[in-house]
Amino acid sequence: MDWILKYWIQELFAVIIAVLTWCVRKLRKKKTEYDVLREGILALLHDRLYQACSFFIARGWATLDDRENLEYLYRPYKALGGNGTGETLYHTVEKLPYQKEEEK
Repeated sequence: MDWILKYWIQELFAVIIAVLTWCVRKLRKKKTEYDVLREGILALLHDRLYQACSFFIARGWATLDDRENLEYLYRPYKALGGNGTGETLYHTVEKLPYQKEEEK
């Protein structure tokens, strides 16, 4: 019984520590992948928001559908931590006059 307690419990702890170490490494790798994907999505949203807002600002007006589409882009952009130029451009487009597509 002493032999079992002395050596098998030691081996059991070694296995438990090995499994925990593997789990921690796996979680760190997943977190890194998640962070990279998050940054990529934020970059794509920023690019799309920047292009759309630049177009509407150059045009000088935006329809209700245009604003709704921008809002769909802006909400996740802001939730992911986007700010700066994307936010400034979005608020600039909000101040543009409304115009229906047929009126152009």
